[in-house]
Amino acid sequence: MEMTAAVPPREMPQLKRAALLALALVAILWLVKLAETLGGFDFRELGVRPLQWHGLAGVLTAPLVHGSYQHLIMNSMPLAVLLTLARFNYPSGSWRALMFIWLVGGLGLWFIGRPSWHIGASGVTHGLMFYLFVLGLLRRDRYAMATALVVFFLYGGMVVTVLPREPEVSWEAHLSGALAGALAAFLWQRRDPPAPLPKPSWEIDPPLTNDADTYEQPRPDHVPVLWHRLPDERGVILEFPRRRRDDDTPPTLH
Repeated sequence: MEMTAAVPPREMPQLKRAALLALALVAILWLVKLAETLGGFDFRELGVRPLQWHGLAGVLTAPLVHGSYQHLIMNSMPLAVLLTLARFNYPSGSWRALMFIWLVGGLGLWFIGRPSWHIGASGVTHGLMFYLFVLGLLRRDRYAMATALVVFFLYGGMVVTVLPREPEVSWEAHLSGALAGALAAFLWQRRDPPAPLPKPSWEIDPPLTNDADTYEQPRPDHVPVLWHRLPDERGVILEFPRRRRDDDTPPTLH
């Protein structure tokens, strides 16, 4: 796909705006959990039930539901950080990638998941992590590679969680989300053009003129005089004592 004409900004206001949008999504997850707790509801049936038609609606709602507050806390921070980085570095492609990961990752979970209710936003967080990391490998511009390194340093452990490890953890959601994120990186790798690099000093300084007189010595009458002697100024002559020579010694009287 072709690049858009607008260059994504790299300034503090854009970073704050991206963080606020990510925190707004995290706040929705907390509101859903509070409503479930205070209202005495059980939202587990809003999750994905693989290969069951009544569980297909969970593709839309499963990332909003969490089994416990510990489960919610574990997903809140990665989701806030990864979505902030995605929105800040790729303002145009990040929303497409988020929706793609949410829907396609959920559909993949519906096809490959175990016969149980799958809930939580961990599939979305894995998708965003793989989306940012694969973009760094594909684009190879400065911001993309730096973001990929930061993401891998913070959440590189997500790579091993796409495989079966713990019975109560939905590794199927992790795997389908990660595949959806990597595919989104391939689809929209050129959606956001790279930010311009800072210009070197020789491009910022004004160019030298081609005038031949620039390198010639100035005329004597054009050189400014730094000191002028006053008309009534008189100098003082300091007389030093003469050095006595050997032949100037007086004769010795006998």
